[in-house]
Amino acid sequence: MCASGAGGNDKAVTPDDSKAGDVAVGPGSSVTRGVWARVLKGAVEEAVRAYEAMGAGHRERVLEEALAVPAETRTRLVEVLRQARDFAGAARLLESDGDDAGAAPLYEQAGAPLLAAEAWLRVGEQARAAAAFERAGSLEQALSLYQALGARESLAHLLGRMHRPMEAAQVFRVLGNAHAELEMLRAVPADDPQRPEAVLRMCELLDAEGATWRALVLLADGIKHATGAGLLLLQAEQARLLQQLGLASAPEGAAAAEKAPPVVDGYGYLKAIPIFDGLSLEDMRDLYRLARPMLLPAGTTVLEKGAKGMGLVVLLEGMVSVSTGPGPDARQLNMLGPGAFLGEISLILDGPVSAHVRAHTVVRALRVTRTDFQYFLETHEAAALRIYRLFTQSLAERVRDLSS
Repeated sequence: MCASGAGGNDKAVTPDDSKAGDVAVGPGSSVTRGVWARVLKGAVEEAVRAYEAMGAGHRERVLEEALAVPAETRTRLVEVLRQARDFAGAARLLESDGDDAGAAPLYEQAGAPLLAAEAWLRVGEQARAAAAFERAGSLEQALSLYQALGARESLAHLLGRMHRPMEAAQVFRVLGNAHAELEMLRAVPADDPQRPEAVLRMCELLDAEGATWRALVLLADGIKHATGAGLLLLQAEQARLLQQLGLASAPEGAAAAEKAPPVVDGYGYLKAIPIFDGLSLEDMRDLYRLARPMLLPAGTTVLEKGAKGMGLVVLLEGMVSVSTGPGPDARQLNMLGPGAFLGEISLILDGPVSAHVRAHTVVRALRVTRTDFQYFLETHEAAALRIYRLFTQSLAERVRDLSS
C-alpha cells in the first residue's frame, strides 16, 4: 500500500521484517520507519517529535500506512497525532475505524466543520450536525435539521442569515421574542409584496411598547410605497392610531418625525462598544438581534459579585450603582447610566463577576448572553477574529494599567 521513496529503494517493512531492539519496526518506508518504531515501542513523545519533523507528504504516507496496521497500533498513532495537533489526521483514522463520535470533535478542532457535521449526523447527533453545517455555510442542510428537531430559535436566526426575514419574524413571534421579530420585520425590503404586512405588525409591536408616534412615522413611509389592498390596510391602521392619539390627521414628513420621541433601541450603544469596532453592518445587525430586552425595577441586582457572569448588559435608560459588594458596608465605586455597558469580559472568559451592580432606578437594558454570543462567534468567522483581536488588545491595556 505504501508508495516508494524518491530514490525508488524504499521497501515496506512489516513487523516480521525488522526490529528496533525487541520491538517490531512496523510498516513503512525509510522516511516513515522512525515514527512507526517509536509508536510500536510506546514512546509517544518521541513519536510526536518525529511526526512533527516530517513534511506534509510524509505525514500523509503515515496515515495511508496506518490503514494496514492492527487496531491497537492505530489507536497509539491516533494519540500521537492528537499530541502533534494533527487533529484532522487523527479524525480520519478514527473515522476509518467507524468511531464517528470520536472523529467529529477532532474535525471541529481541525477547522473542518463540514466533515464534523457529516460525522455527527452518522452518530445521530442531529443538533450538533446542524450547528456544524451552519458553521460550514451549508445553510440549507442546517435548516432542514433545525426544522426536523423543532429547534425554533436556531431556525429563526438561520432564516435571518438566509435573508428570509418574514419567515424568521413569524418564528420569533411564536417564541415571544418581540425584539428579534421587530428586527426581522425591518429587514423586509420596501418593494417586497409582504412589506405592508410587515409594517402593520411593526406598528402593532411599537404601539404595544407605547411608541405610537414611531408607528405613525413608519406608516407614513409605508403608505408612500404601498398600492392596492396593502395601501388600504396601512391607511386604516393610520386612522386607528390617529384616533387613539386624538388627532384628526397625521403630521407629514419632518413634522411627524419631530413629534416622535427619540429612539433608544440600543443599537448605537452596542455598536459603540470597543470590542465590536469594525464589525460589518450585517454582522452588527445579527448581533443586535441576539440581544434580549431587560426591564429591572429599582433595587434589583443586575450583576452579583462572585457569581457567574451573565453576559453583556447595555444600559438604555435609568441608572445603576456599582459597588464592592452587596452589604451595607460596601463602598460605591461608580454610578452608570445610558450607554454604559457591563460584563463584556464574561462573553469570552467564564469567570466570576468582580463588582456588585444594582439598579438605582428603573432600568431598561439589553442583554447578550454568553451562550448567544458563542453562537454568534461560531457562525460569523470574520467577526469573531476581529472581536478576539480587539478583546485581547483591551485586556492587555487593562493589565498594563493595573501594573502601572
